[in-house]
Amino acid sequence: MSHNEIISNWFERYGNDIYHFLIYRVGPTDAEDLLQEVFIKALKGFNGFKENATPKTWLFSIARNIAIDESRRKKSKKWADTIPIDTSNEPKTNDSPETILDFNEETKAIYQCIQLLKPKYQDVIILRGIKELSVQETARILKWSESKVKSTHYRAKKALHEELRRCFSYEEIKSPRTIR
Repeated sequence: MSHNEIISNWFERYGNDIYHFLIYRVGPTDAEDLLQEVFIKALKGFNGFKENATPKTWLFSIARNIAIDESRRKKSKKWADTIPIDTSNEPKTNDSPETILDFNEETKAIYQCIQLLKPKYQDVIILRGIKELSVQETARILKWSESKVKSTHYRAKKALHEELRRCFSYEEIKSPRTIR
């Protein structure tokens, strides 16, 4: 199988996860372009891929580095208001429209607060809490030890909780379901 075919397969398999990571990290306007950049870099650097890492963690590492570069270029986090709310993973219920609206507002508030955290906290919250990657996968992507992932994830959740508390009253945020 050629490099192009392998990267194409990886795109079909992991592209959606990488795209969501980029949305959380840099916003929806740039995510699609950066997704293409991730796979272009993967194709160009294919010979540097080490089999001891999974393709998924290698691609997330590339995406993270590209997101960091993009954030440095933009030097702005004003796009937090445009983060889409993806409730496709939420269980379908027969809730009233008011309950659904409350959930969407609650979720949007959590995502906005994530954007106020330090970049390393954002990374670990997105990878562990939202994308539900294992400690080992997250450690490989971030090039951290597993204990650093665990402790940073704990601190990030605590910081997010404090940010939610500061920005919104507890009455507005009934149960932060996405904080894991």
